[in-house]
Amino acid sequence: MNGTNAQKYYDFVHMQEDDMDEKIRELTERARAAIADTAESLSELNAVRVKFFGKKGEMTALLRTMSALAQEERPRIGKIVNEARAEIEELLAAKSEELAQRELAAKIAAEQIDVTLPGRTAPVGHLHPLTITLNRIQQIFLQMGFTIEEGPEIESDYFNFEALNLPKDHPARDMQDSFYITEDILLRSQTSPVQARTMQKNEPNAPIRMIAPGRVYRRDSYDATHSPMFTQVEGLVIDKGISFADLKGTLELCLHQLFDADAKVRFRPSFFPFTEPSTEVDISCSACHGAGCRVCKGTGWLEILGAGMVHPNVLRMSGYDPTQVSGFAFGMGVERIAMLAYGVDDLRLFYDNDVRFLQQF
Repeated sequence: MNGTNAQKYYDFVHMQEDDMDEKIRELTERARAAIADTAESLSELNAVRVKFFGKKGEMTALLRTMSALAQEERPRIGKIVNEARAEIEELLAAKSEELAQRELAAKIAAEQIDVTLPGRTAPVGHLHPLTITLNRIQQIFLQMGFTIEEGPEIESDYFNFEALNLPKDHPARDMQDSFYITEDILLRSQTSPVQARTMQKNEPNAPIRMIAPGRVYRRDSYDATHSPMFTQVEGLVIDKGISFADLKGTLELCLHQLFDADAKVRFRPSFFPFTEPSTEVDISCSACHGAGCRVCKGTGWLEILGAGMVHPNVLRMSGYDPTQVSGFAFGMGVERIAMLAYGVDDLRLFYDNDVRFLQQF
């Protein structure tokens, strides 16, 4: 090779080396920019990695051109390429860690629960209006020292009638038709049998202060004011010296707590076979306050319960001596009280299981 040709070759090789240096710098700068500005997710960052280091990547293509360099220049250029490669890989690793932390933070933020927000409460059931009314009645009498007694709903004729001064031939039996199962077994038509059972299981002449809540059954029509099944609360007090004044005071206290402390209470003479004397108890109409309206049919009064002094025959049949003790009894319908308390004009609403009605309580 003559001098001129040698000089040309030397210039060509140095031009390639200078061009390689420039390409490496440009590639490194573009990689930095792509990593810093373009990659906003791990998938985008991976695309940048492939662009520069994939099989067809720019860095891979640049390394293939090193074979055209002079033998003595390859170590120097190789060192520059490795330094550039290491820098880019370091930037990729740092960016990957940053994006991973960012995505994790976004995921945590999306799943974060604000404990200060009100909870989503599931709808829960609540007590039936008849149960609410019955609980109120029981609570009132429990506070007065009464006990709660229970008895069977399938009752004997003896306890349902005879022990309450209603023998088989008594005309008062026609006052209510009963559901007989056999000649001597029936569905109880009142909770009064619990009174007789309580007296007979106690010591003779032992004091009693009890109520007997429960369902009763009568052959009656099913309409706005009648039902063949309803809930009743019977009460019984027996002790020495019990008078009608005790009956009056007990029922007035109960009714004032159930309705209105200012409600007027009226006692009217009546007849029940198991009490003597007997009375019907009315309260002043809560709708018109005694002035007279459609609810009370213009009378200003609402019939609420029946009561009276325990008949001496009832005491005797259960082992009590009417010359030693006396007592009073009363009975009230829970449905009747609930209708008055809540302004319900159709008893059937309590049993129709209409959720729209029941949700109001």
